[in-house]
Amino acid sequence: MPTPTTVAAEVRAALVERVVAWFQAARRDLPWRAPERTPWGVLVSEVMLQQTPVVRVEPAWRAWLERWPTPAALADASTADVLRAWDRLGYPRRALRLRECAQAVVERHGGQVPDDEAALRALPGVGEYTAAAVRAFAFGRRAVVVDTNVRRVLARAVTGLALPAPTPTAAERAVAAAVVPAGDAAASAWAAASMELGALVCAARSPRCAACPVADLCAWRAAGYPGDTHAHRRRTQAWHGTDRQCRGRIMAVLRAADDAVDRTALDAHMAATPADAQVTRCLAGLIEDGLVEQTRGAYHLPREGADAR
Repeated sequence: MPTPTTVAAEVRAALVERVVAWFQAARRDLPWRAPERTPWGVLVSEVMLQQTPVVRVEPAWRAWLERWPTPAALADASTADVLRAWDRLGYPRRALRLRECAQAVVERHGGQVPDDEAALRALPGVGEYTAAAVRAFAFGRRAVVVDTNVRRVLARAVTGLALPAPTPTAAERAVAAAVVPAGDAAASAWAAASMELGALVCAARSPRCAACPVADLCAWRAAGYPGDTHAHRRRTQAWHGTDRQCRGRIMAVLRAADDAVDRTALDAHMAATPADAQVTRCLAGLIEDGLVEQTRGAYHLPREGADAR
């Protein structure tokens, strides 16, 4: 794999210049990119976009920001309201972590999302990628923003691999850092542009190489499009019948219910046999995760204050 010293400066410069120019014409009109965006809105978008496609996130993001336009507004929301608003975005623990994040922003930063990367990473639910993305997209600051899309672009264009390794490596991070321009404006532009290129053109399964602005610079193309050297390390899991699907169906039933749902009614909604082992297992997991509560043998979203009595 190339190192920062072997990625030629002229190649880095051409890569950045062309991808950023392409982005200006091809970028999607997304609300969290609008001039009037807020740091809080950017943070919410980044949490929602984790493992969830843009088409599902955009309407949920708009509704969320209309209801909770600031960290302080979300900090006071009930758990049940937060989980209902999260709806079918998936991985509902993200919703609770986002509320915890809002509470921390209020307590530690006076209700304002910080622009310091270390302070961002100290917030609940904010990891390396999210902190860098908020710094770049909300504040226009230099950060090494590396998501799945950026990793794929760099793997192909710079290192000549069909796909990056299943988990990021130190060498991969070094290459990513070397490509990022030095200035704030150029770096934040590259972050957005490289991510968009990976999403719209340099796709995992069907890359549109004829539409790529850096096809002639691409090491993978120059090598004759070699196969995925990490294919044997990748695990895929069908969605239908998994515990994740079961948990999602349980949450959907409870979000729609006006009151607690007993096990018989829940099994009927799930079209499951009585005392189905998978439903039992998933209910136990949801209760442990703080997403569901059980009261007198019936299940419901978490209740707080007077509602819990």
